[in-house]
Amino acid sequence: MFDHPLLLVFPFFLLLCFLLYWAGARHAYTRRAEARTGDPASHDWHFFVPCRDEEAVVATTVGRMRSDFPGAHVWVIDDDSDDRTGAIVAELAETDRRVHLVRRHRPNARTGKGAALNAAYDELNQFLGEDADRERVVVCVIDADGQLDPRALARVSGPSGFGDPEIGGVQVSVRMRNTDDPRPLPDRGRVRNAFARLLVRMQDMEFSVSNAGMQLLRGRTGSVGLGGNGQFTRLSALDRIAAAERRPWQRGALLEDYELGLHMILNGDRISHIADTWVSQEGLPHGRRFLTQRTRWAQGNLQCVRYAPRIVSSRHYSGKGVLETLYTFLQPVAHLVTLALCAVMFVFLGLSMADEGAGGTLGGILALWPLVLALAVISVLPFVAWGPVYRRDRAPGRSLLVSLLWGLALWLYAYHLFPASARGFVRMLRGRNGWAKTRRNAEQVLSGPVAVES
Repeated sequence: MFDHPLLLVFPFFLLLCFLLYWAGARHAYTRRAEARTGDPASHDWHFFVPCRDEEAVVATTVGRMRSDFPGAHVWVIDDDSDDRTGAIVAELAETDRRVHLVRRHRPNARTGKGAALNAAYDELNQFLGEDADRERVVVCVIDADGQLDPRALARVSGPSGFGDPEIGGVQVSVRMRNTDDPRPLPDRGRVRNAFARLLVRMQDMEFSVSNAGMQLLRGRTGSVGLGGNGQFTRLSALDRIAAAERRPWQRGALLEDYELGLHMILNGDRISHIADTWVSQEGLPHGRRFLTQRTRWAQGNLQCVRYAPRIVSSRHYSGKGVLETLYTFLQPVAHLVTLALCAVMFVFLGLSMADEGAGGTLGGILALWPLVLALAVISVLPFVAWGPVYRRDRAPGRSLLVSLLWGLALWLYAYHLFPASARGFVRMLRGRNGWAKTRRNAEQVLSGPVAVES
């Protein structure tokens, strides 16, 4: 039953791809050179902050940006909030000419983050006028709860960033700032809080070292991706996308940030990742919200498959860049195929047990235990190896044993990709692209569903 070539070859192929990608990402992260700084005054900075029902955090976010980056403009897009988000920002704008409120109203509002960002792009164009040097203007997208490293503009202005005229976009690292919160769920018991702390820790570990390593690897293949938080783009690069696509950010895209990066590279602009500066955000302590978020990301990756022909035929993507990009957004497809093969194997197992008897079938499986054990070790070790790296950079006060246990937990955590991919695929088949807003941890729920599929 186990001699079917697809059942034997495909898992090994996936494991080989994963190991090669992990080795490249880890090498890129551990051997990275420190990014040199530049002069932030060489560029004009405009922060885009898309908001919907963000009264719990928006005043703090805007105030911090104006304090840390006094020369920058802050554009808050109120996507027809039901709370006081717009009123709070309007009050701030009355006393600060560098704070701008972009109001959106239904039925044109609440049509996705990309549409909200496009509205801010249109307002910025009117504000700047025709004489602006659009090569010097840089747009930075920050989440409503985002906190940007005060040194970020100096890093992003350097030769690894916009100090290079060929760079059209820069992505900085992402961190979770609530990793040390002892009670992420104040109204829950000890066990639920222990799980919540671990879930937040895994998100921080995933973004700050594992994903940063992937991005640094992409820097070598010319395929760095843009994220939704800490995304810097040169205005002239956005103009080139708008000229070709009618708007910079795509409507209806669940990964409007990643798709923006694809369009940028397809237009000939380069993107860099700078790991020596960061933006922080809240990690999700709720398992349901977390799975909903990752389902959206998986569905967004599946939407990106339509770009495959353009990427393969593009002269702006190298061979390595094509392979890396296809590997990235075909991950949900690989997860779906793996799930399907597992189901087939269980069917074969049941049929074999019916024909040969349970004893003979199980005996044949047990005979393969050395191979199974070796594959398990090979699969787990790359995740465990991230533990000490994470400890060195993000949690130096913790013991080596704890960091190894975190690495083991990261391996288990990675299995969320399989249900997320399956749910994203089902949603796509059903034509469902709408999502409820993910509630901030500081917000109170009065009624209605939060962070669930719509």
